[in-house]
Order: sequence, then C-alpha cells, then structure tokens
Amino acid sequence: MRALLVVNPAATTTSARTRDVLIHALASEMKLEAVTTEYRGHARDLGRQAAESDDIDLVVALGGDGTVNEVVNGLLHDGPAPGHVPGLAVVPGGSTNVFARALGLPNDAVEATGALLDALREGSERTVGLGLTSGTPGTEDEAVPSRWFTFNAGLGFDAGVVGRVEQQRERGRKSTHALYVRQVLRQLVGEPSRRQGTITMERPGEDAVSELLLCIASNTAPWTFLGNRPMYASPRASFDTGLDVFGLSRMSTASVARYGTQLLTSSPERGPHGKHALSLHDLSEFTLHSKAPLPLQMDGDHLGLRTSVTFTGVRRALRVIV
Repeated sequence: MRALLVVNPAATTTSARTRDVLIHALASEMKLEAVTTEYRGHARDLGRQAAESDDIDLVVALGGDGTVNEVVNGLLHDGPAPGHVPGLAVVPGGSTNVFARALGLPNDAVEATGALLDALREGSERTVGLGLTSGTPGTEDEAVPSRWFTFNAGLGFDAGVVGRVEQQRERGRKSTHALYVRQVLRQLVGEPSRRQGTITMERPGEDAVSELLLCIASNTAPWTFLGNRPMYASPRASFDTGLDVFGLSRMSTASVARYGTQLLTSSPERGPHGKHALSLHDLSEFTLHSKAPLPLQMDGDHLGLRTSVTFTGVRRALRVIV
C-alpha cells in the first residue's frame, strides 16, 4: 500500500518528536510519503493531487479538524467516487478533533496511530456520508465554490464565535476550551441583533421556518466537545443519514441559560429542546437565507459572511479507515 501523510506542523497537541515517532510507525507498515503543510489550503492541494494520482491508496491527515477538512475537500474536488478516490485516515493532532472522535478514534495521537495500524491490518473501514455547501442559485452567493464539511456547519451565532476565536489565535492566543467559552460570552454581549432572528430556512415541500438566530447542520453526533465532555445538539445525527439541524429563535439571557444548560447535560438520547428550539433529522437538502450577511463556519473554520447557503447531505461520500 502506498500512502500520503499530510502533516500540519502547527497541530496544537503533537510535538515534532511525537510526529517523527508516528511517521516511523506508519512507514513500517506501508510505503509512506510524508509532506508538511506550508500554507493555508496546502492540505487541500495535497488531497487533490492524491485523488488525481494513480498510485496513492490512502491519505493520512495528521492534524486537527481544519487539516482533515482541507484533505477531504481535496480528495472530493471532483465529487465522491468510492473505490476510485483514495481512502482517508485520521491521526488527531488538534485541540478538539471532533471528526476523529466521532469515528471512535482515541484522542491521543499515539493511541490513534496504533488503532489505525490495527484497522489497516484487519481491513477495517467504513464509507461515511458528508455535508456539502454551495451558493444558492439566483442570489449574490451563487458563484461561491462548493465546500464539503465532515461534522458540522453553522450560520449565525456559532459561526460568529468561531470567527472571534480565530481572531484571538491570530494574536497568538492558544486554542483552548476556555478561549471558546470566553468568546461565546463576548459574542452574546457584543452581538446587537441577537434578540431578532434574521435566518430563514427553506426546504423542498415544507413551509419555511423564519426568525432563527442560529442554525447548525450536523453530520454526526456529538456536535463538539468541551474538554472531554461530548455535546449533542442533534443526538440522532449520523454518518449514515442525511443532515440534522438545530436552530434557535430566541437568545435572551434566560433562554441562553436554559439551552446552554441543556447542551451541557445533553446525551445521545436527548439534546436541547423547547418552544424556541428547532430540531430536524435526516435532511437531504435545505437552504438558509438572511437579509443581512451573517458569518458561516464549517468544521470550526470561519469562512466569512454569507446571505444564502444551500446545504446537501451526501450519503456514502468517502471511505474512511477505522
């Protein structure tokens, strides 16, 4: 087997020595080429080159969710083609690693490498569904390129929090769970329109849902982690179904406290619920519109402001070694 290892040198939880050990372990089991990313989007370019190659069987992403997202978008640049596109393996190296942990992989990079080698020896793999966003025809965002996401995407409040976190990281702050909590609080205080919903959700054959303040599309559960605590905004979301949606139409101080507590105590059996909460399961396609441009995030990556985004759940999109 020939494999490409894409290494993010800025991965927050792996040292250079640990990366060297992991590379040696993987190289003992396969013909391995390791490439270190040098710029934003480099992992995507490497994934695309691997997909266009005739002799790469597997791409291993060593990094956080952002690195995985880039590799996936490179592999699927020309669309899903299970059996023709190289498989994906993940060695978690970020601060949260939602995709890897949702697959059942250990959060420790060394343990995850051991699990990966075991899976390769046993031929253990699965083909997972993914989410795809695109510009909506007839809107100013029509020409925006399509982009895949592995575990979630959001328009509105949560994407604003992601943007704030990225600003702090650009200033040298370390990505920690405490940093995210602080930015949630600052977003609540600093967002002047948080009491008035601007998002409308449309889906084929159904009435529109309007006045949402945030809308999160999940491709799996949990949605994220707070430390080692899993958070289930959409408990039934799965790699084997379409997309699930969680939305809120009110974010007053009392409602934020209520739904925040429900999220902290959520489980695979029960997520946030109430008259101001929207929960939808297994959707194939829907569109979010906003009169005012709102921030968009995918897999924890802030992608700027959008007024209209179409979401599609694509089943059996990519082969993953687990």
